[in-house]
Order: sequence, then structure tokens, then C-alpha cells
Amino acid sequence: MFVIVGSVVVFACVLGGYAAMGGKLYVLWQPFEAVIIVGAAIGAFIIGNPKSVIGKAAGAMGHALKGPKYSKDDYLELLSLMYAIFKLAKSKGMLALESHIENPEESDILAQFPTFHSDHHAVTFLCDYLRMISLGTENAMEIENLMDEELETHHHEHHQVAGAVQAMADALPALGIVAAVLGVIKTMGSITEPPEILGKLIGGALVGTFLGVFVAYGFVGPLATTLGATYDAEGKYYQCMKAGILAYLGGHAPAVCVEFARKALLSDVRPSFYEVEEAVNALPAIG
Repeated sequence: MFVIVGSVVVFACVLGGYAAMGGKLYVLWQPFEAVIIVGAAIGAFIIGNPKSVIGKAAGAMGHALKGPKYSKDDYLELLSLMYAIFKLAKSKGMLALESHIENPEESDILAQFPTFHSDHHAVTFLCDYLRMISLGTENAMEIENLMDEELETHHHEHHQVAGAVQAMADALPALGIVAAVLGVIKTMGSITEPPEILGKLIGGALVGTFLGVFVAYGFVGPLATTLGATYDAEGKYYQCMKAGILAYLGGHAPAVCVEFARKALLSDVRPSFYEVEEAVNALPAIG
């Protein structure tokens, strides 16, 4: 939503301001200049990135438009799930979780938390570390180091896409100059034409520089920033699980583990202590 609103503001202010100064909007309609700039940028993007990044790029645009996929309710659900799991493990031992860890698709506990249950990567992350604990890995430092390594890899994969989009933004002004130079070359071939025709040709050439800078700093650069911020916000879902698991390994009670996890969240999506307390008290008996 904010991406769309921001784009409308950029268009309205730049083009509206130009028109208010007496500029003719039709002069800016230079489709072949746009083909040169955008086409070269896309080609450079393909050259400069591996297949995995190129494949994720199209989906990333929609991701940026939607924003972070986890809401406050989703985090409240995650905290409730962790409370249920830690409570069961504390009361009946880690072996009581074995069937849920090994077959999460059929787990009646996980099924009570549909948003989490439908998120394959989140389910795999949680079950992998619970499995390690059930197999006897109880060194919190080793688990934390391994989690950090996995989360860093996850972070790097996502930010490859944001970095690739930012690289495209950085290239667009230079490609705009390329289009402008080609326009000047075309103009020099018509140097014998009268001033009014030369003026149109020169104006058309300069549109290339305008388009390169306009698209780079008005749209593609901010889009890369939005992608980076979105990926960082979504990473907190995993940081939340990490904090809860490490608190459990530290021997804390389920309610305390969940509080550790809650503190890892960003303030705009962090449920209050009392909201979490109310949610976990409303959970059905599990065991």
C-alpha cells in the first residue's frame, strides 16, 4: 500500500511540477529512450546475477508491495505455540514431542496454529532444533551458534535480491546518459535541420538522462530499500523462535521462555505481556 501511495506522490510531484512550470508533458513521451534504459538495466541485471536471484526477483516485487507477511496476530500465535510446546516438554519430557517433530504435517498441536503450520520454512526451523534437543544436544552456546549461522545464510539469500535491485538502481542514471548520448548522436545527423526540429531532437535526447535518474531514485532505489526492510522484519519471526528455544535450554519456565521470545520482536508487531498471557490461558489442554 505505502509503495503504491509513494509512487503516486513521486509521479504527481515531478510531472505535476513540470506541467505547472509550463512544460509540455508530451515532450517526455520518448518510448525508445525508455526501451534503451530499462532494457539495458534488465539485461545487466541478468548478466550480473545467478539464476537463483533472477528467479526470486519477480516475486520480490510483489513482496515489496505487500510488506512483511507476519502481523501482530501471527506473532501472538507463534508465542502461543511455543508456550504449548515448552509446557508439554517440561511436563512430559522431550520424547512427548517426538511425533510432532517427526511428522509436523500430522501434528494435532501444530494444526491448532494454522498460520505457523502452513509456513514450511518456519515449521522446519522449529522442528529441526527441537529434534536436536530431543537427541541430547543441550549446549545452549552450540545451538545458538548454529542458529546464527542458519539465520545469517537465510538473511544473505534474501538480501542478495535486495542488493541486486539496488545495483540496478545505481546503474540506471548512467544508462540514462547512454540513451541521452545516443539521442545527441541522432541529433548531430540532423544538424542541417531548422532550430525548431533540432530543439525537439535535443529535448528528446535529454529525456534519457531525466528518465534514468527519475526511475533510479524515484522507484527502483526505494524499492530495494523496502525489500531490505521487509526481509529484516520477517527475520524477526525466526529470531523470536531462537530466543524462546535458547530460554528453554536455559531451564526457564514456559511463560518465561515466551517472554524472552516476545522481547525479540519489533515494537509495532510485539504483543503486550497481558495479550500473550490471555492467549496462552485460552489454549486447550495439550498432552
